[in-house]
Amino acid sequence: MKISQVMSKQVRSINSTAGIAEAARMMGEFDIGVLPVVDDGDLVGIVTDRDIAVRGLAGGLHSGSTVMQIMSADVRTCRENDDLDDALELMSHEQVRRLPVRSDSGELVGMISIGDFATKDDDEEEVTETLRGICHPAGLHSQRLQVA
Repeated sequence: MKISQVMSKQVRSINSTAGIAEAARMMGEFDIGVLPVVDDGDLVGIVTDRDIAVRGLAGGLHSGSTVMQIMSADVRTCRENDDLDDALELMSHEQVRRLPVRSDSGELVGMISIGDFATKDDDEEEVTETLRGICHPAGLHSQRLQVA
């Protein structure tokens, strides 16, 4: 099965210069926990509700601080024509629950989440193994606050 058959095609995104309060409002309005950060058509990062809480609020930033200050810039992506197995492996290895999906030309065309797999992929064992890999503590993507 291909990612294009499972992914969410309606993707909301935000600009890196937008305020974190705007990102939080969008997440609330659209009932989502992640926003790809897109500048001039290019995917430059990703911001999650956890980023807002941990890097933003707990980090002492104000609501007008920019998304750029809290986003993750090292974004792993997949292609819409990739096999689901490849995306599951990438998610497990990188310990992420969501991946932006790009077209062959590099355009952001969707998002895929572990929830998409859980509801649409018949291989329950593979989904379970991926979730186990995502949740296993490895310290790869620490959001601990850096104290100066």
